[in-house]
Amino acid sequence: MIAYVTVGTDNIALAKQFYDAILPALGYGLKVSAEGLSYALPVPSGQSPVYPDFYVKPTFDGRPATAGNGAMVAFEAQNQRQVRALHAAALLAGGTDEGQPGFRPAYGARFFVCYLRDPQGNKIALFSSNPADPGRDD
Repeated sequence: MIAYVTVGTDNIALAKQFYDAILPALGYGLKVSAEGLSYALPVPSGQSPVYPDFYVKPTFDGRPATAGNGAMVAFEAQNQRQVRALHAAALLAGGTDEGQPGFRPAYGARFFVCYLRDPQGNKIALFSSNPADPGRDD
C-alpha cells in the first residue's frame, strides 16, 4: 500500500492555489506547516487512515524542485462531470493542460481522464470510472 506521495515545489503559495482548486473537492483536508502542505482524507473516529496522503514541500536538499520525467500522480473523481470541473478549476488556479478531459483509446471504455501540470511542472491526472456515467462506446 502506498502511504503517501510527495511532490516538490519552489513556490508554496502557487502550489497551494493549484491543489486547493482540486483536492478539497475530492475530500482531502489540508494542514499547512513550516514543512509545506499536507493533504489527507478524513479519518472517521476509530478507523484507520485512508491512504495515500499527498504532500507538497520544498526540496530537502535546497536545490530547485523538478518534475519527475515519467512520474505522475492520479486522483479519482466521483464522475466525469467532476473531472471536467476540476480540470477547469486547476487551469484557473495556475495549472497547465496536458490532456483535455475525455476517453483515451489505450484505456478501458469507462476510464475518463484529464492530465494537468501543477505550477512546478508535476504531472497530475484526474479520472473517473463511474459505471453510472456513459462509457466511451455508449
